Amino acid sequence: MRALEDPVRDFDAVRARCPVAHDAPTGWMVLAHRESVRVLEDHTTFSSAVSALHPAVPNGFDPPVHGAYRAVLDRYLTAERAAAFEPECRQVAAELVDTLPRGVDVEAVERFALPFAVRAQRRWLGWPRTVEDSLRRWMGENHRATRSGDRLAIDAAARSFDATVLAILDERRRTPAALHADITQELLDDRIGDRRFTGTELVSILRNWTAGELGTISASVGILVRYLAADPALQDELRREPARIPHAVDEILRIHPPLMSNRRVAACDAELGGRTIAAGDKVTVLWASANRDESVFGDPDRFDPDRNAEGNLLFGRGIHACPGADLARMELRVLVEELLAGTRRVELAESAPDHAEYPAGGLRSLHVRVLGLAPERR
Repeated sequence: MRALEDPVRDFDAVRARCPVAHDAPTGWMVLAHRESVRVLEDHTTFSSAVSALHPAVPNGFDPPVHGAYRAVLDRYLTAERAAAFEPECRQVAAELVDTLPRGVDVEAVERFALPFAVRAQRRWLGWPRTVEDSLRRWMGENHRATRSGDRLAIDAAARSFDATVLAILDERRRTPAALHADITQELLDDRIGDRRFTGTELVSILRNWTAGELGTISASVGILVRYLAADPALQDELRREPARIPHAVDEILRIHPPLMSNRRVAACDAELGGRTIAAGDKVTVLWASANRDESVFGDPDRFDPDRNAEGNLLFGRGIHACPGADLARMELRVLVEELLAGTRRVELAESAPDHAEYPAGGLRSLHVRVLGLAPERR
């Protein structure tokens, strides 16, 4: 599919006429909420096994293989484990908020969103500080390759990330496990059925966790900062009532999606939205469209967390719903809490935000002005 400078608005326009559209190189594009839920919940008809050569663990598999992996990996992503990581995540967020310069224009994607995503993920996995530069460099390579659609560049970016992960795993294998009481070491020692994970599986799991986390969290932070900077009244409300932040975060990210799409393949002939899908056809669920469907949400730009929570597909639906939802929600809640607690006001600078091009979500750049508090929150 061609690069789109404002995909959300383009999808809004198409969805009104066609809930399921066909794009020659991409295949079927599912834009409407009802049809998207159908695809997500019917994993028998719409398979997640989109890559036979390099299936992602676990989301590139269908039952029963998918369930076997999820039974093991979901233990790392529980609400309890997210809560245990919260103090460390809060430290990362608070340090970044306090180092933002006050009263001048700040580019918030490179200065705030990306560092938060990288540092939080690196610390959650127990990886050394030295890996942060490699992760940021990989994110840049991956974004450029994805925008270009160049298969060779995409493969090169994947190999670059794999090399970083393999170096960490090799170092772990050379040192006593007792020195590393963290999630990465647990994963190395864990088992699926009667065996340990293979090296290929470990790389795929860590790529799935890290690539998804870095891209989605950094995009989410940029979106949240922009939305709050544009709405001083909402900032003030959330400062007064921080208990409302979790629902506000979900609703803002429904309106402005950080993740644009997800792939499936038809396992058999099917009818969807008045279209005939043939076995083997590519199917892309457009979260960025489904989560703005007027038939479910009314005015898609209206901020109404209570009304829209039930239909929100931010973290997916069905057996492939995002296993890291509790972790992501905690990280974004903490980030917003610290941003609002550590500032008096965040304002949009005069520079217009630069949207990422499809299939990326979020912003390439965002200039804001931070006012009040710090140093050391007075």
